[in-house]
Amino acid sequence: MTVLTYPAIRARQSETHTVLSFAARASELMQFATIDRVARDATGQLRGFQRPQIAGHIREIRDYLEKADAILPNPIVVAFTSGITVNGPLEEGPCTVEIDIDHGPLGLVVDGQQRLTALSQVEGKDFHVLVSAVVCADDEELRRQFVLINNTRPLPKSLIYELLPTVEGLPRRLSDRSLAADLAARLNYDERSSLRGLIHQHTNPDGIIRDTAIQRVVINSASDGVMRELLSRKNGHDQCFDLISEFYRAVQAVFRDEWRGHAPKSSRLIHGAGIMAMGYVMEVLALLDGARTGEDFSKGLRCLVGKTAWTSGEWDFGGGDRRHWKAIQNVNRDIVTLAQYLIGIVRSDVKIRRSSPTNVIGLIETTG
Repeated sequence: MTVLTYPAIRARQSETHTVLSFAARASELMQFATIDRVARDATGQLRGFQRPQIAGHIREIRDYLEKADAILPNPIVVAFTSGITVNGPLEEGPCTVEIDIDHGPLGLVVDGQQRLTALSQVEGKDFHVLVSAVVCADDEELRRQFVLINNTRPLPKSLIYELLPTVEGLPRRLSDRSLAADLAARLNYDERSSLRGLIHQHTNPDGIIRDTAIQRVVINSASDGVMRELLSRKNGHDQCFDLISEFYRAVQAVFRDEWRGHAPKSSRLIHGAGIMAMGYVMEVLALLDGARTGEDFSKGLRCLVGKTAWTSGEWDFGGGDRRHWKAIQNVNRDIVTLAQYLIGIVRSDVKIRRSSPTNVIGLIETTG
């Protein structure tokens, strides 16, 4: 019989379960633990319990684990119904674990399947992995433990995002969000910001504007808009802060009655859909009109007055698409529709102002 032996710690957590903790090489873990993916057999019966692989997530973990200073403190949780023997005191404390691998891996991964898959793809490094083992009486109990262990409430994404700026070496997806989260936090706390104290974060629960909405404005601009160019400059972060602060300062001035004293439920201007849609307007005015100050943005926003339904009335998007002001929701379809409507009006206004004979610069650009 081929047996893998590990010094372990037994934790006294339940009268009916044995819970153990030990460390094993990743290559050894593959010999005694497997991932039982959820599927249905030919008769339609459900088998397995693990969700399908998430390729992007696995790739990010693998890329991180390949770094020289990578660590993996979170344990892989493995449940056994057979093939494991615990030698030592029956109470909590040090013991020895023996795992039979003659018949293949008998342990089933309950938590950590993406980490285990990533570990299997790392070349040239055999990680020492922490393992939490649970010994179950039968398969039914194993499934029960899987549901209970994986049913705990995850950390809210807004909290994770708020923590991102304090973390380095992140994958691209999170590093982009980190920049956005950092700017959102600065906009919320900098005394010069037009949005100071207005952004809802875990550290500012009284804020009325969702931090994720402001972050999305930043992400869009940094990816394909004016902030992308600003960030290439020496003081680009400061310029991005000034740009978005000045824009929403102008929004508050031009739409004073629709902003002041309102919350997302009473004004779609402060609602996530409005914040993100207006972010696209900021892009148009910054790129086509060269707007950078509150005064510049205010000039470009005045054309929208009387053509919006932030707090009452109906939106007329054309083509028979008329909607009650509250019908605009924080979904991509509505955000795009609202943004296109607002941008269309602003673009036309910019064109008119550029072609005006009183606009010398616009006249030169038109006739040049």
